[in-house]
Amino acid sequence: MSFKNEILRRRTFGVIAHPDAGKTTLTEKLLLFGGAIQEAGAVKSNKIKKGATSDFMEIERQRGISVATSVLAFNYKDKKINILDTPGHKDFAEDTFRTLTAVDSVIVVVDVAKGVEEQTEKLVEVCRMRNIPMIVFINKLDREGKDAFELLDEVEQKLGLRVAPLSFPIGMGYDFKGIYNIWEKNINLFSEDSRKNIEDVITVSDLQSNELDQLIGEKPANRLREELELLEEVYPAFNRDEYINGDLQPVFFGSALNNFGVRELLDCFIEIAPSPRPKESDTRLVQPDENKFSGFVFKIHANMDPKHRDRLAFIKIVSGTFERNKPYTHVRLGKNLKFSSPNAFFAEKKEIVDISYAGDIVGLHDTGNFKIGDTLTEGEIMHYRGIPSFSPEHFRYINNADPLKSKQLEKGIDQLMDEGVAQLFTLEMNGRKIIGTVGALQYEVIQYRLEHEYGAKCTYENFPAFKACWVRPENPKNEEFAEFKRVKQKFLAKDKSGQLVFLADSEFSIQMTQSKYPTVKLDYVSERIL
Repeated sequence: MSFKNEILRRRTFGVIAHPDAGKTTLTEKLLLFGGAIQEAGAVKSNKIKKGATSDFMEIERQRGISVATSVLAFNYKDKKINILDTPGHKDFAEDTFRTLTAVDSVIVVVDVAKGVEEQTEKLVEVCRMRNIPMIVFINKLDREGKDAFELLDEVEQKLGLRVAPLSFPIGMGYDFKGIYNIWEKNINLFSEDSRKNIEDVITVSDLQSNELDQLIGEKPANRLREELELLEEVYPAFNRDEYINGDLQPVFFGSALNNFGVRELLDCFIEIAPSPRPKESDTRLVQPDENKFSGFVFKIHANMDPKHRDRLAFIKIVSGTFERNKPYTHVRLGKNLKFSSPNAFFAEKKEIVDISYAGDIVGLHDTGNFKIGDTLTEGEIMHYRGIPSFSPEHFRYINNADPLKSKQLEKGIDQLMDEGVAQLFTLEMNGRKIIGTVGALQYEVIQYRLEHEYGAKCTYENFPAFKACWVRPENPKNEEFAEFKRVKQKFLAKDKSGQLVFLADSEFSIQMTQSKYPTVKLDYVSERIL
């Protein structure tokens, strides 16, 4: 198959939602359809003993939530699909924001009973800013929940989307009969035991025929006809160009746990979703079908296999092909590196691959060369932009609880910060280390991982900061900046890449500082262009 065709058959997307909306379960079912796994394991269900394939960290299994983004790939029909399953918990939002830089499209999962939740709103906002094409999947239809039209309204209003339903439920909760697939004009009937296998689909060419009454009963059939008529009047018809530009979002209904409505979603997805898209670097727009390889690190994961202390850097290939044992330029370090065992991910298995194409994600074994945001090329000097560092919400001093293990603690903190689990600030005044996180749960994860992966113990003390602001002086040599540094020295720190950060103790203090030192700019977000 030609190089261009290989790229065209790739679909790389992320699954985003609020915790518990059913993201990981949906990911599992997509893998099941792709034949990548034999049985799907519900994340929390006790009925199925197998844990979810995409949750491989011990702490995730204990809590039933996804902490780290997983990368999973499978083939379906003639397409190669790469899924990035993101954590929904808001304490791990930063990992999710970074992952969104590596996807070409997104599936947003909404829970039928809870509707659109706050975390989903934030994530969708990031997708809208980047014009990422989105498909909405309304999940858990076999449970009692909001009315389908009410849900569509909520998606439009709260998420600011323009929706075009491509499937529609017949009944809801206890009365749930199945789904009418608007995209393919057929009906999929729901039966309780559809867990094991994939149900047959009945094609209904004419909605007015008696056939529909016999299938689902006269009352539900009449109601479905009325609802579909109303849909046509109220919602725009699906248009692929508008979807690709991020101006229109198709909606599907289903129940991931019961394997229902997932096939419809997947079949439509592989037809309409974009193949790899061009990406902006600091020098030019890079097209996926260029001959020369380029890519960037969007995630680093240490100790994926506890038996081997390994670190994997996840690279999204933006253009060309990545070949095993070929030297590539690490732009920030200015040196060439070769990789003898690049990993591709196939469900929960890692495989060594000889060649990967634009759109794919490869895992490279890392001995400490990579940081999040690094660019690899075939010699061209450019940096991909757009991997943000957000200001943390929580700050704590980190102390060593076992003086004999200070080396392990240092190494552990170093590696976890490279992964982007949290941010490390070193106070200018006394060199004490402060860890800043988006959510409090991350402190537990850090403590747990330091102990179990590095054999180091730590304790925390609160540090009274409200926000971290990256300091950007208009003129680093002027008197105003020198005075700012002198007056605020107690609150100044360096982040991991050596940038100066002001750890402000309140909103008021930020406003006062800005008005007193107008040439010293304070940013809540640091765009990592390395």
